[in-house]
Amino acid sequence: MRQKATIVSFAIVFAIGLGLAASAFAQQADPDWTAPFPPFHIAGNLYYVGSKGLANYLITTPDGNILINSDFEANVPMIKSSIEKLGFKFSDTKILLISHAHNDHDSGSAMIKRETGAKYMVMDADVSVVESGGKTDFQYGASTRYPPAKVDRILHDGDEVQLGGAVLVAHLTPGHTKGCTTWTMQVTEGGKTYNVVIIGSPNINPGYKLVNNAAYPEIAEDYERTWRVLKSLPCDIFLGAHGDYFGLQDKYARMKPGGANPFIDPDGYKEYVAQKEQDFNAELAKQQAAAR
Repeated sequence: MRQKATIVSFAIVFAIGLGLAASAFAQQADPDWTAPFPPFHIAGNLYYVGSKGLANYLITTPDGNILINSDFEANVPMIKSSIEKLGFKFSDTKILLISHAHNDHDSGSAMIKRETGAKYMVMDADVSVVESGGKTDFQYGASTRYPPAKVDRILHDGDEVQLGGAVLVAHLTPGHTKGCTTWTMQVTEGGKTYNVVIIGSPNINPGYKLVNNAAYPEIAEDYERTWRVLKSLPCDIFLGAHGDYFGLQDKYARMKPGGANPFIDPDGYKEYVAQKEQDFNAELAKQQAAAR
């Protein structure tokens, strides 16, 4: 009888655990994250191959291509299709990068590595998270799991990723995750060279503790570092890990052959960063007051 009760208790606990995991995922989920979006040419050798909400970027070179972000496993066929619609081969993906180690940006990485043989390169502070399938994430480690993927090259702040003449620079912009990465590169279009900034994420997710966070004691200082880094970067073409960071849908709708490129938006970049810093300062002050 005691054994039967133990089994029933375990089943209840297990069910509750599954419910909490589903709840944690649902809080993050957004229908736009898996909604198809037309792939398109941004500028130079840079292309958009993501969904309506989750941004993926393809950088093409004579020696193969670089893909930024893998998203969910369910998104991988859509990413592959987008790449092929643009006239490129998914199998030519030689390097896989991510913006940060959250499941909506990296849980398809193991699948992409399997299908393409791409080398997976990740910022040092996010390596344990992707290799544990989310287990070591400071916020979601107890509730979010996805297929772990082996990292082939550990990146550090300021490292360059080079392939076929393309050069991307990894900038550590932590807080959202410990290894959140903002990517910069230059592209040439119409005889002009533009600075591209792909923001990792400056968001403070619901439930993030900026004060007395035992799992991430330096989180507030890391966010403050991120504002300094982002404000120091020269930006012409403003992009990010999610389409709503940079107004993807609106800007895409304004693209016209021979017209001005709406993704060239240095003022929009500055305004976005300033607003996110303001939001952070307000949330930090609120949490500090509550902790007193």
